[in-house]
Amino acid sequence: MSDLALVGAQVRYEQKSYWRNPGAAFFTFAFPLIFFFILVSTAGQQTDKDDLGTYLHNGHQVAIKLVQYYTPSILGYAVMSACFLAVAMTMVRQREAGILKRMRGTPLPSWTYLGGVIGSSMIVTALLSVVSILFAVIVYGVYFPIGHLLPLIVTIALAALTFCALGIAVSSLIPNIDSGPAIVNLPFFVLVFISGTYFPISGTMETIAKDLPLRPLIASMYKVFDPSNTGSIWSGRDLLVLALWGIGSSIFAVRHFRWTPRKG
Repeated sequence: MSDLALVGAQVRYEQKSYWRNPGAAFFTFAFPLIFFFILVSTAGQQTDKDDLGTYLHNGHQVAIKLVQYYTPSILGYAVMSACFLAVAMTMVRQREAGILKRMRGTPLPSWTYLGGVIGSSMIVTALLSVVSILFAVIVYGVYFPIGHLLPLIVTIALAALTFCALGIAVSSLIPNIDSGPAIVNLPFFVLVFISGTYFPISGTMETIAKDLPLRPLIASMYKVFDPSNTGSIWSGRDLLVLALWGIGSSIFAVRHFRWTPRKG
């Protein structure tokens, strides 16, 4: 088989394994939607002209509702959850169970195996993004012009690759499966809270968060969903930050990734 065919076969295997656990798959898709519903129910119909601005609708200036802001926020949360959390825990679980060691001893190239894991996560991310966007548009009437589809796809794809690489890199720092959830959830929830997932941020918090991976994802997608945006729908700086995090995580993973269980 060619290398491309090997990657495809590994992606199919990872997808079969994923969907054979319907409970985990269900909550992967349900949780962002439930989270979205809770946020919108508590504050989504409120407006804040200072933070979100206004846009012209039928000749009148209309304040942008927070539901328009929560859509890219929940998308960012979903992408990071499906890639960073899932990949990091999968790598640790399979490493400590000896699966990675056995895979290393087969003729399957190492990069092909990792490519299958990343490819499967990107498929889940794509499906989760489609479900979340349709939910926001159909249920809450969120503004999303079809002409903004390309930058949205590029941003989500780049973010998915970045968070997969970050998950693989972080897995090398986790000593065992018992400590995995605590170690992985710490950076996850710190990023979620300081990146403006729940509310618009400004000042020092924004200065710090804009150089971390989650905030650039949310900010870049908000340009797509911002009805008052009359300029470019591409956010070059945010995409650059995401790319740099992806490159840095990949280099770290190549140097420190472990295929064998940690002793002790």
